[in-house]
Order: sequence, then structure tokens, then C-alpha cells
Amino acid sequence: MGVQETLLKRANTKTRAKKTAKKTEVAKADLPLGQILSGDCIESMRALPDASIDLVFADPPYNLQLGGDLNRPDGSQVDAVTDDWDQFDSFKIYDDFTRDWLTEAKRILKPDGGLWVIGSYHNIFRVGAILQDLGFWILNDVVWRKSNPMPNFRGTRFTNAHETLIWASQGEKAKYHFNYRAMKTLNDELQMRSDWVLPICGGGERLKERGTKVHPTQKPEALLYRVMLATTEKGDVVLDPFFGTGTTGAVAKRLGREWIGCEREGVYTEAALKRIAKELPLDESALQTMQSKRDAPKVAFGALVENGYIKPGTQIFDKKRRWIAEVRADGSVTHGKQVGSIHGLGKELQGAPSCNGWTFWHYEVDGDVKPIDAARQDYLLAVED
Repeated sequence: MGVQETLLKRANTKTRAKKTAKKTEVAKADLPLGQILSGDCIESMRALPDASIDLVFADPPYNLQLGGDLNRPDGSQVDAVTDDWDQFDSFKIYDDFTRDWLTEAKRILKPDGGLWVIGSYHNIFRVGAILQDLGFWILNDVVWRKSNPMPNFRGTRFTNAHETLIWASQGEKAKYHFNYRAMKTLNDELQMRSDWVLPICGGGERLKERGTKVHPTQKPEALLYRVMLATTEKGDVVLDPFFGTGTTGAVAKRLGREWIGCEREGVYTEAALKRIAKELPLDESALQTMQSKRDAPKVAFGALVENGYIKPGTQIFDKKRRWIAEVRADGSVTHGKQVGSIHGLGKELQGAPSCNGWTFWHYEVDGDVKPIDAARQDYLLAVED
């Protein structure tokens, strides 16, 4: 190939790249970003352009097939999912519904887009088979192991202490996004496993109206935090077809991602909009992610960050305040141009052979200076409760 032909080929390649970028910008501008689409999720998704979404996170009805009321040993009734939206007359009807929304999800996802679906033993195997039939390629099944599950009050089965997430790409050969280094940093420099130990949604995070849960199956923000940090980038568009009270939207806004929700229940939509309006996005520096290499203690520093015990952007410092560092979204910390884990950066700054970051770094809470290990102890107490 001559020089002229080579230059012409490069010019054509650049032109195609510019056209592709322009199409992407137009498609994104046409999307209902930051909106909750009311009504049936399948119809709402049909109104979206092809190949316009970076990630679909779906928490569909589980079709729980519950038989009668469930009571605690003291006679009080357990809060169960008895809403109409979780009722299906047969497995066939549920399967048809699942196939319809997954078909739309596949159409609107970009070629390198990802799909996450969460479910229980009641539905996740049916969902998994259908998404495989549609051409999705399962990358992982992730077990969310609940650190504080509801007991089995009847004592007739094992305590149901987990839910399963399926992470899938558009096909066997499809590209997909995985922020491996950010996940390793979040886990204090150990490779992130496919079993995630996280508490169920509770405390101030649980939305309530006059003492009653607004939504029976509200997911913890830490779960969505990990999903988005692992498989999206800043500015990506995340769609949640079963938006509920807006956990996906709240975490997306915090992490600088765009979001679209679908929700047919007005009471959930109202609660979600109020919740997301209060959410503040992280600043640019806190959203950056990295990775380094050390062994992890029993509690990863990243667990404190994703659960809100130490927020991204928090300034931490050694006891004598010789060095000040800033916490980032994946649990890494930065001091000027130096970036590392709480242990690695502390070691580097001191020129020491090792560093226990838990006792080296401190932070300030209402004028009170504490080692970051205090936040770890608070987290452990909450998990034990």
C-alpha cells in the first residue's frame, strides 16, 4: 500500500470515528435521562432507540409463590411481598413477561453493553435460561450473601440468606466493561470474588412512610454501588426497568452516571424522585479509580466507602498531619500525584517497609479526630446487628 493510500485510509477511519461519535451524541441527547417512565416497562423500553444504553440493571418481580401469611414466634406478621406486581397466574405467563422485557433490553443495549439481573431461587433460574435463549452470554453469577438475613421462622428449611445476580454481555464474542482494578482496590487489593457479603437495606437508608416500608424489597445502595463501579464508566447511561424507590438512580447520580427508570407504581415513583433529588454527585477527583497490591484484612476499606461510613472525597491524614490524602470512590486514596491503598500510600509516604493504614490514617467527624479503624468498628457493629 502506497503512502497516499495509507493517508487516505487513515482519513476515512477518522471520518467514520467522528460520524460514530456524532451518532452516539445524538442518541444520548434524545434519551429521557434522569426521568422515570411511567407505566408498563416493556412499552417504555420499546420507545427507546436501538443500541443506546450502556447498562441495564434489573430487579424484576420474583414471582414468590407465597402460600398464606407468615408469622414470627411472637405471633407478629412478617412483612412479605404480597403486592399485585409480584403475582403471576402461571410460570408460562411469567416466562412470557420475562422474555418480552429481556428482548427489549437486548435491543436497546449497546454492542458492548452489560446486563445485570437479580433474583431469588423462585425466578433466577428461569430468567437465566431465557436470557441465554435470547443470545446473552453469562459472564458471572454473583451471590449476594446477606450478613443479616431474615430467619426461617417456621424452621422447615434453611435460612434463605442470599440472592443471585447474573451478569451478562450481549453475546459470546461481545466486548464488555469490567473495571478489574477498581474492584480489587475496593476489596483492599484482593481480587474481588463472586460472593459479596453485604447487609440488607436498613437504618436511615430504608425508605419508610409513617413507620411502614415504602417498598418491600428495597435493595441496599452498596450493592448497586459495586455493580456500577465494576461495569460502567462516568457518563454511562444506566437503565432500570423495575425502578422501585430509585436505588439505581440515587447511586448513579452519586457516581456520575446517567440514569433512566421505568416504574408503574406512583407511590414508588414519588418516593424515588424525592430520594434522588437529595443525592449529591461526587466531585471529579473522588470519582477516579485505581489499583495497587496488598493483602486484605477481614474488612476491606472499600466496604466502608461503598456503605457510606467514610464517603468519597473525605480527607484523611496521619496523626501529626504531615500528609493529607483524599478518599476516592473505589477505596483508593490520593496525595498529590501519589495514589494507593490506605496501606500502600501510607508506606510510600513514610518510606517505611510496611504500614497499617487503619491506625495510620485519621479523619475528622464533628471536630473529633478518629483513626479510620473507628469507622471499621462501627461497620462491624452494624453488620453484627
